[in-house]
Amino acid sequence: MKIYFSHGKKGTPYGNKILKMSELAKSKGFETMSIDYTDTFDPDVRAQRLIAILNKETDEYILVGSSMGGYISLVAEEIVANKPSGIFLLAPALYLESYKKQEFTPHIKMIEVLHGWNDTIVPFRNSLRFCEKNEIPLHLLAADHRFSESLNDVLTLFNDFLLKFE
Repeated sequence: MKIYFSHGKKGTPYGNKILKMSELAKSKGFETMSIDYTDTFDPDVRAQRLIAILNKETDEYILVGSSMGGYISLVAEEIVANKPSGIFLLAPALYLESYKKQEFTPHIKMIEVLHGWNDTIVPFRNSLRFCEKNEIPLHLLAADHRFSESLNDVLTLFNDFLLKFE
């Protein structure tokens, strides 16, 4: 099974968080791909890039999205025919005024969301709203938007999520 990582607005495809999560996934036998979106800050252009990649995917896969990458993962999930087996979101950039899509109705149930209590970029209440509406597990951590101080907690929760697909 493949895992597609989508980084945040100012992130990179090989930031520390994605590298550590990718190492963990590879150690469990998953193939990983981190998509480079650094040429544009437009979330819908990024979503179209992910959709184009996923439309060619014939195997099972998981989406992992951080911040804007969470938004584009959910946008893509609603459009692609070959749905992901699961979605793991970190501080997803949902319900932001400048983003085109404002309502999300995922077609799959295997979704988990992590958000930091101390996130000053995307309020944790945005994830709470999404998770409450769709009855999705939400993990609130003592963390900021980047989860820098909580990376071990993120990796533990990601590991638990991946166990569902082994």
